[in-house]
Order: sequence, then structure tokens, then C-alpha cells
Amino acid sequence: MLKKEINEFITQTDPQTPMGELFRRYWLPVLLSEELTGLDCAPVKLELLGEKLIAFRDSDNQLGLIDEFCAHRGVSLWFGRNEMSGIRCPYHGWKYNFKGDCVDVPSEEAIEFKSRVKLKSYPMIEQGGVIWAYMGPAHLKPPLPAYEFSTVDPSQNYVSKRRQFSNWLQALEGGIDSSHVSFLHSGSLNRDPLIRGAKGNRYNESDKKPVFQVEKSTGGLYIGVRRNTENDQYYWRITPWLMPNFTMVPPRGDHPIHGHFWVPINDRECWAWSYSYHPTRSLTPAETLAMKEGAGIHVVVDEHHIPLARKENDYLMDRAAQTSGLYYSGIEGVGMQDASLQESMGPIQDRTKENLVSTDNGIIMMRQAIIKAAKALQENPDFAPPGIHPEDQQVRSVALIADKQIPFLDVASDALKAVPGRPHQTI
Repeated sequence: MLKKEINEFITQTDPQTPMGELFRRYWLPVLLSEELTGLDCAPVKLELLGEKLIAFRDSDNQLGLIDEFCAHRGVSLWFGRNEMSGIRCPYHGWKYNFKGDCVDVPSEEAIEFKSRVKLKSYPMIEQGGVIWAYMGPAHLKPPLPAYEFSTVDPSQNYVSKRRQFSNWLQALEGGIDSSHVSFLHSGSLNRDPLIRGAKGNRYNESDKKPVFQVEKSTGGLYIGVRRNTENDQYYWRITPWLMPNFTMVPPRGDHPIHGHFWVPINDRECWAWSYSYHPTRSLTPAETLAMKEGAGIHVVVDEHHIPLARKENDYLMDRAAQTSGLYYSGIEGVGMQDASLQESMGPIQDRTKENLVSTDNGIIMMRQAIIKAAKALQENPDFAPPGIHPEDQQVRSVALIADKQIPFLDVASDALKAVPGRPHQTI
């Protein structure tokens, strides 16, 4: 349970909010590379952390992320002409480059006037099929992202995104809650093509009372969850959480590894980013097709990245499938099984009414960590929060079986490190 003021502190990410300032210290995934398809392509509207922005790729392949609205009289630059190394407002022809500098005011003769006009802008880079943005102070810009999925060969990864109509935090909390798999996703364990067939699945089914052991890492937490096996051993699933919004699902067999980012659009919506990759081989055509068709953590979406199964159509609820056990909640697909329930909590979950239990230890420690970091940033604007360094981001999730008397970090510490070309530890 959280007090009302703490719930507001931890969920609000607009400019000048403590949590918003924390998010602005990281490179955030903001667009798929395919959304800016070529030089001088159509601009894309983008709301991030409560700011309305416009993104474009110019004639020189420079990526621009600037204030959506023209400095003249506030026209949306989504209507603009992306041409000749800048975006031009169609109302009176004012033109801006990728840095937000006004480079042309054709209606004015005074050349010096345009030099006084500038729109807010943020740097962007392209890596791993994703366009990333940094929205914090320029002198504190961190190193480029080093998450393994974004650095492997393009044939080894697949990334998708969807719009989720809830606050980012309740989405993240679902991502670090391994106990719900034995219930909500139980119907997918033996049916989903990106999950089925793994030996570890039987332990999710047989032991529905997992025990959580959570350890701190340099970038966030290792959330260890153990279940009993047939022998005097534990089946461990270890989820890395990195500050503030990165998670990686523990692997199953030789299937690709999956994970998420949850990026706030505003306080009532977020972008749910889903990535899948294999560290030692290309994804097969069957795996890629399954992802595009909504298998695993991925979701089928429309041209606006809104899921086809959504609140307006009751998420395509199938009560017969629920009764039969085909889908435990009656909703098809792991991604929408999660999203439907997280959205049902309301746009911002009221945590003053919750009753947490032992399987929520990861959630409790995550909240403590981000509150601590946000307060440290309030006290010292130059504070470097955990998770910004490449070595923090070079992690993997792990699934393994170990003797009961051995702490999971003793057997998993090496496997939790992402080493290029090395197979991942999985069951």
C-alpha cells in the first residue's frame, strides 16, 4: 500500500516532476526505425513524458525530435513539408532544422530575426531497429544504449510496440511479477509457439506458490523466483529489472529471449515496447512470423499501434475459452492478457487500496529504488542514477535448476552477464 502522495510521486512523469526528471536521464525507445522510413519522409507526432513533439528524418538522414508547434502562431508541424534538410510550416513557411533552429522565415527581410527563434529539441540515435531519444540536460547525456537485443545482428532480433491505456508503473509491475504466469498465462505454456516445449514450463504448472528472492544489482534488481522440481532442487527464473523501465523475461528452452520497456506517453498512457532476440543465432522465419501474428509477448496492432483487441471490444473476450481453460482469463495472447488486466485497474492504479503479499517483494523493492533515485536527483541535479552505464545494461535473464541450499546468485551471477556469442542459460 502507498500513501496517495507517494503514488502521485511515483506515477507522474510530466516536465518538472521528480519521476519525469529521472526518466529524462536515460535513452528511451521512442520510434521503430520503420516509422521514419526514408529521407524527407512524413513527420510523426509523438507525445513523450507529457510533451507533444514531432519526429522526422531530414534530407541528410539526420533525425529530428522537436516541439510539435511552430514558434510563429502554434500550428502543428505534423502538417509541415519535410524537405531540403528541414521541416517547413505550411502556414507561413517558417522552417526548422533537426536541432530546432529556425533556418528560414521567408516573409521577413531581417536575416537576424530567425537566429532568435528556436524550438525545443532532443537528440535521437538509431540502433537495433529502434530510434532512441535523450530528453535530459545535454551535459549529462549518458553513453549510447548497450542492451544486448539492440546490439546483436539485425537477423537476431525483433521489436514491436503498442499503445497501452494505463500509467507506465502498473505495466512495469506486471513485468516483474513472475507469480502470475502460473495463472494468467497458464493456457499459453503449452500452446504459444514461442513458449511451448520448454522443460521449465512444467514447474510453472506444478508449483503455483513461488518464493521470491530479490537482490540488488548495479543497475536495478535481480528478481529471483524459485519453484520446486521433482528432485531436491529449485527451478529458478531470474528477471533483471533496470532503472527505470527495462525488464527481461527469463528464457524458455531455445526460444528467443523476450523483454519490455514501458515509456510514459503521459500519466494515463504508455508505450509498451516488446523485444525478442536470440544471442547466438538468427531468428527463424517461423519465429518472426509468430511474433508478427501476436505470439509470445507481441500483439497485433493497427496503423496507430493500438491493439486490435482493446477495451472498446472487450479485448475479444471468449468466455467459452475461459471456462475450458484454453485462456485462463478468456483473452488470447500473453501481451493482451497482461494489458487487459493492467488497463482494468484504471488509468492510474489507486495503490492506497492494494494489499501486497510476499510474491510482491520485487515490486516493493523496485518502488523503493526509483523513489530513492528520484529524490536523489531532486537534491542533486547532477546525480547519475543507476542503469545509465553500458555495463549495467549488459545483462541477461536466466532460467536454471540448482540445489536448494545454493543461493541463486552463486550459480547465476556469470550467466546474468551478456557476453556476445555466448549461449544463454535456459531450461
